[in-house]
Amino acid sequence: MILEGIVTTVSPTGVVNIAPMGPRVEGADFRHFLLRPFPTSKTLAHLKLHPEGVLHVTDDVWLLAQAAVGAVDPPPRMMPANVVQGQVLADACRWYEFRVTAIDEREERVRIEAEVVHVGRSRDFFGFNRAKHAVVEAAILATRVRLLPADEIAAEFRRLAVMVGKTGGAEEHRAFDFLQEYVDGAAPGEDGTP
Repeated sequence: MILEGIVTTVSPTGVVNIAPMGPRVEGADFRHFLLRPFPTSKTLAHLKLHPEGVLHVTDDVWLLAQAAVGAVDPPPRMMPANVVQGQVLADACRWYEFRVTAIDEREERVRIEAEVVHVGRSRDFFGFNRAKHAVVEAAILATRVRLLPADEIAAEFRRLAVMVGKTGGAEEHRAFDFLQEYVDGAAPGEDGTP
C-alpha cells in the first residue's frame, strides 16, 4: 500500500527540505517502509548525506500542494525530532522518525529502505473528503508536468475541479487553485520533483 505523506530531511548545513512522498508501507503499524524518490530529488541528496528523516501523516493539503511544486512559504512550524536528527512538522497528525537502511540507485526511481525508530502523535487525523483527495491527486499531477502530456494533465485537472467545487472548503480551493496556476504556468521541461 502507498501512504501519501510528507517527508522532512535535513541537509548537512541544516536546511530542511519538505517533500510530499508516497512510501510503500505494509499495514497501519509499520516498522519499515520504502521511499521511491526521483534521482534528482533533494530528499535523496539529503538522505545520502544524512540518512535520517521524518515521515508525516497530515491532512494539511495546502502544505502538501506547496511542497509538491517548490518551497513552502512561509515555512510551517517545526520542532526537533525525538530520536533522529531531523525536524517534525508541528501540525502533523502523526509522524514516523526513520533511519535509512539501504539505498538502491539501479532503477529509474531510487529505492530507499527505511526503518522506523520512533512514532509520535500530536492530534487526530481529520480525514480526507473528496476535495482533499482531489488536491492530493492534483499535487501528484503537478509534479509530473515534464513526464505527462499537457492535455492529459489538463483533462485530469478539469475532472478534479468538479470534486473540489462540490465538496471543498476554503483550504481545498486555495490549494487546488495554487496547483492549477502552477500547472498553467509550467513550461515544457519543468518539473516539481521534491
